[in-house]
Amino acid sequence: MRVEDRIEHSRFITTIARAATVDDAKAAIGAVRAEFPDATHHCFAYVVGPPGSTNASAAGDAGEPAGTAGRPMLVVLLNSGVGDVVAVVTRYFGGVKLGKGGLARAYSGGVQHALRLLATTERVDHVEVTVVLPYPGVDAVRRVVAREGGRVLHERFEVEVTLVLSLPGDRRDEIERAIVDATSGGARIAR
Repeated sequence: MRVEDRIEHSRFITTIARAATVDDAKAAIGAVRAEFPDATHHCFAYVVGPPGSTNASAAGDAGEPAGTAGRPMLVVLLNSGVGDVVAVVTRYFGGVKLGKGGLARAYSGGVQHALRLLATTERVDHVEVTVVLPYPGVDAVRRVVAREGGRVLHERFEVEVTLVLSLPGDRRDEIERAIVDATSGGARIAR
């Protein structure tokens, strides 16, 4: 995703990309630098991990006065509700100095502009659980799993039925309770 803003004759080109790892973020920053080798600055910020996570985040001013580019960009990313993301703002200096406040507004504003237009998807981490149960409870478990956004990954029918399920990790406990309730206590769950 890329947007461009012009402020006081300077061009600010904001590029937003997915970055599932720090190496992905660094590669995206390098790719933008290679694409615009004649630009004055390539400031960046990234958040690797869930939205708002600071475990793997960084920012760089790339020659702009300290704290006027990377940090304001990072603050926008941390408060955006988007994770696994890198932003690079490429600046072509237009001859007019913006001052520290003007630079901070320009860089953070470019990231805000790009994020408004960015198509996002919600990522839900799933966990695998194994359920062992009598035959009569299989359909009830399938209904619970489908209703709760899970999937049946594998089924084995022997003396009892073994189902390997993929469940949304953030709701695993409540879904497991629903499975036990739906089978009147007949389901045994192993994590």
